[in-house]
Amino acid sequence: MILGVWLDCPVSLIFTSLGGVFAGAVALLVLLTNLPWTRPGMLRLGTGVVPTYFTAISVLLALLTGFVANDAWERQRQAARVVQNERSNLLAVHDLSVATVSDMSEIRAALLAYTDALVTDEWPKMTDGLSSPVAGAALAQLMAVAADPKHVVSGQAAHALLLDAVMSLRTARGERLALSDAQGDQSKWLTLMVLAGLTLVAIGLVHLERPVAQVTTLMLFAIAMVTTLGVVALHERPFDGPLAMSPAPIERAKAVMVEGRS
Repeated sequence: MILGVWLDCPVSLIFTSLGGVFAGAVALLVLLTNLPWTRPGMLRLGTGVVPTYFTAISVLLALLTGFVANDAWERQRQAARVVQNERSNLLAVHDLSVATVSDMSEIRAALLAYTDALVTDEWPKMTDGLSSPVAGAALAQLMAVAADPKHVVSGQAAHALLLDAVMSLRTARGERLALSDAQGDQSKWLTLMVLAGLTLVAIGLVHLERPVAQVTTLMLFAIAMVTTLGVVALHERPFDGPLAMSPAPIERAKAVMVEGRS
């Protein structure tokens, strides 16, 4: 739920909401450690605390942050590869249909209809993790037309390559839809926030006797976490959110097809 709310917000609001959470936590810690009626209790909690004992929390936070960031960037890279692969297969089907000696205008028309459905109908739906029935029907029609035995006259090898390219299109679409429908693991984000909060508490306890240093270290840590978590959240889902991947590669393939028909 945390990630879902962030992804529905503009970039500035994502960082603002994170900043508000951490600023509130910092302000609460500073007040608890400096107000006359709460300071004695905080002093008792922090008495004898050695900074070294709190490194375990920061190490756990660093490890989990690295894991979450790597997972987000890997998903982004996978999405980019899938889209480029889909573009390559679209152009491969088009080029093969043009290069053969038989008339494959029917295949090119079905291919263009499928490409148009991808750009205009399926891509907007992927922000909600949905697929397009229109694109699915267009792909089924393309497969049916490409598998028609009448195209064997163009050569067994050429027809086999054409069918292989169409099947690769189907595979690439399935991978893209799987990536768009993947739900972020909310437990890892909740764990990150808990560990970040515990680290803030540890910093506050370690600097009990030095209020200025306490505020400085708390603010520096908060700024670092807001920046890191905000950037990772922007890349968590490649087809959703403020930095969603655009259908530009598919649109360029469509432009080649349209130009080829003119």
